Amino acid sequence: MLSIIGFALFGGILVGHTLLAAVLTRFFRLRLDTEFGWVIYALTLIPVVLFVSTLVFTGVLGIGPNLGSPTVVFGVMIGLPLAVGLTLDLLYVAQPDEVELPETQ
Repeated sequence: MLSIIGFALFGGILVGHTLLAAVLTRFFRLRLDTEFGWVIYALTLIPVVLFVSTLVFTGVLGIGPNLGSPTVVFGVMIGLPLAVGLTLDLLYVAQPDEVELPETQ
């Protein structure tokens, strides 16, 4: 049975993964000058970062419940935060073209 502290820590990991996915998506969108290059980087590099984080938090530190199968773990700990992070960045944050950057000297 899942304890309240374990549930809170598991929720914290999910929120952290979502925030990490949104920040990395924004980073790729701002830094890459291609039209769809950020999509390729976001869909390949962000899951790797989330996978390593999942291994550290759930494997080494033992935080979170036993989700049963690797497919469920991948869907909940990597797929869900990736989808929500991409959605947050695409829908609720200003487009990179609309952001004014300071002049560099």
